[in-house]
Parts: sequence; structure tokens; C-alpha cells
Amino acid sequence: MILTAGGKTDQGLVRANNEDNFYLDEKLGLLVVADGMGGHASGEIASQLAVNVIRDYFQGPQKLIGNANPAFSEATNKLSCAIQLANQAVYEAAQGSPQLKGMGTTIVAVLLKRNKLSIAHIGDSRAYLIRAGNIDQLTDDHSMVNEQVKHDIISREEATKSEMRNILTKALGISAEMEADLDELTLFSDDILLLCSDGLTTMLSDEAIMDIISAAGNSAAACDFLINAANEQGGKDNITVAVGYLKKKKWYSALFKFMEFFRR
Repeated sequence: MILTAGGKTDQGLVRANNEDNFYLDEKLGLLVVADGMGGHASGEIASQLAVNVIRDYFQGPQKLIGNANPAFSEATNKLSCAIQLANQAVYEAAQGSPQLKGMGTTIVAVLLKRNKLSIAHIGDSRAYLIRAGNIDQLTDDHSMVNEQVKHDIISREEATKSEMRNILTKALGISAEMEADLDELTLFSDDILLLCSDGLTTMLSDEAIMDIISAAGNSAAACDFLINAANEQGGKDNITVAVGYLKKKKWYSALFKFMEFFRR
């Protein structure tokens, strides 16, 4: 499977600074989005530190730490390990500085290996899959309002207007140990992946997001259109998006590589 990806972050129209960060590597099949939280600039530090640790892990030997979860593939266990290391780094940085104490970040990351997708997340930054005219949220928000929705205390419509919608039940870096929710799925040609911070999803409905991405045709345009649309609706938070388009490898591409090998 060939991944063509792009990403973009924007301060929005209200916030004084941008505490979001993202990273993508098409060759590795890795997309990451983080939305920092904390006073002053500490949220920005938390999200950048988390993204950097995950990036460095996958650029290195990728050793597994601790016991692997037998319910998931090696790739998913590696993604989980990278996030555990990021959590440790953010937590230790916060404990070591009074100015950074209490900082944390959401994290959502996906790793594509052939046609298998590994998903890991903490917080309310989301991963979506767009397939055949439908959009599905792949992650479950770790937020107070989502817990209320799941227990039928409030409706999804009421959740979008709740004053508690920004209260998280889990975040990376706020405790010494924090495990990500993990999942896996099989991808197909023409699938589209979206990772985003809540600055997008609080401004645009899932249907509007799907329509924008489907019409864009490529990842760079999709990112631009999504951020512009969120800002047109008020841009009340930082907005970060990473979009990946999936295409099946052509059989002749593999043949060319095979022939090139014997020409050396």
C-alpha cells in the first residue's frame, strides 16, 4: 500500500499561541498529532516533546520495552512502546521544572505496515477513516463529555455545547504511567486517513470534514481546506490535521524494483 500524506497546523483565530504539533513520515507509514495543555508555553513543549520522542523511536532500532501485548501485532506494540516513552519524557520534564509542572498533551498516532494499520491514542485528538463515502471515527475520546454520552447522561448534540467538553479523563505526561488505547484494522486502496486535534472537530461536523477531504483530491489541498473551513467557523482553538491517501501498489512497480535489483 502506498501512503501519500500531508500535515498542517494553525494557531486559529482566538488562541495566543499554538500548542499543537504533528509529525509524518510517508516511508515509515507514521502519522502523529498532539495537542498540548498547560500554562504559559508548557503545552507547546509537551506536544513537541511527545512528537519528537515518537519520531526518534521509529528512526532508531525500535526495541520493545516491557512485555508485548499478545493481542496485537509487533507494529502496534512498537507504537504503544513509543507512546509510553513519550509519556515518560513529558512526565519527567514536568516534574523537573516548576514552570512545566502539570503540562501534558493528547496524542494520536497511526502506523501503516503493508495494508495493516496500527492505531494508538490518549486524549481527544482523533483518527478517522474515510471509505466509500462514509467517515468513521477510529478513536474514542478520553473526555468527560464522552463518558457522559456513553452512559446516556447527555446526547451527542448536547456534548458539542457542553462547558465540560475540554475536560480530559486521560492525557499523556500527567502521570508516570499512562497506556494508550490500541487498535488495528485492514486498509484498502482509496481509503483516506485523517488525524486531527479537537480544534478541527469542534468547528466542523464529521460530514463536513468528509466532504472537504473527498473533494480535495490530495493531502496538501485537504489540509489547507480543512483549516480554512475551521477558521471560517470561528477558529476558536489551534487546528492541526494530518491526511493520508492510500493507493494499492501496482504490480509493475514491484517488477521494476525486481529488475533494478539484478541490474546492480
